[in-house]
Amino acid sequence: MPEEYVQVEHLVKRYGDVVAVDDLSFSVHPGEIFGFLGPNGAGKSTTINVLVGLTKWNSGQIRVAGHDLAHEAKAVKAQIGLVPQEIALYRNLPAKRNVEYFASLYGLHGKALKEAVAEALAFVGLSEQADRRVSKLSGGMQRRLNIACGIAHHPKLIVMDEPTVGVDPQSREHILAGVKTLRERGATVIYTSHYMPEVQEICDRIAIVDHGKLIGCGSERELLALVTDQKRIRVEFAPAGEEASAELVKRVQLLPDIRTAALDREQPSLLNIDAQVDLADYSSILSVFIELGLPIKQITSEAPDLETTFLALTGRELRS
Repeated sequence: MPEEYVQVEHLVKRYGDVVAVDDLSFSVHPGEIFGFLGPNGAGKSTTINVLVGLTKWNSGQIRVAGHDLAHEAKAVKAQIGLVPQEIALYRNLPAKRNVEYFASLYGLHGKALKEAVAEALAFVGLSEQADRRVSKLSGGMQRRLNIACGIAHHPKLIVMDEPTVGVDPQSREHILAGVKTLRERGATVIYTSHYMPEVQEICDRIAIVDHGKLIGCGSERELLALVTDQKRIRVEFAPAGEEASAELVKRVQLLPDIRTAALDREQPSLLNIDAQVDLADYSSILSVFIELGLPIKQITSEAPDLETTFLALTGRELRS
């Protein structure tokens, strides 16, 4: 297996005078869930369509599992399972007939096809709905069936474009758990979503694109560091004398992972601390207050999240 399962290098796609994808490069590691985010019009959908072989591109190279898409399109497409944003099902056919049809397009037939269909329906929790027409299924069930159709042929690369749009919370949790299971089984997943909590929960790395360009790529922590690598901790404590307060500031400043510590100018019994964003254990800070006999009234913290980072990098909300 190649070191990078997907490699996109200097991809350019134009529609007339409009550059939808502008010299875009990124890679996806084998066996990871790779989040692909961007505001509407950022070039995200165009990139996905190129990657799965639905759209031609102007220049650049795309390789999947070592195969060059330009020259080995059939080998690349055999690796991919696509779960599109729009539900792509035959509404008048039963659920299992839909899965059978899409799986048969990848060469499955006979016993292998029957087993693959049963496994895919069980995976998305629709075994008992196998003989029901799609039109009779709830929206959440249709979303899950959409996934079953995209994974029945056991693809090594699964591209999921907004798979939880419009579903109920129970179906969303079922889908997210399923995505994690696909990774555990060895699949590589490219995942797009408008729901930041989903991306934060399941994605190993995240790429953010805007105006057709890559503006950030890495783990959540690495992306946060593009905006800031620190968070603000506020500790309100019982009023103390100047000497005790000065000693408090001095000791907290000496603690590991603490950038700065200073008393609030307007509220001397409020200590403002700038700490490393990955500082999760406040025990060292608490111990200083305990040693100095200063009762704590309240502790709050503010750290940048992925939504804040996205807005800072793109200047737009994800749903703009």
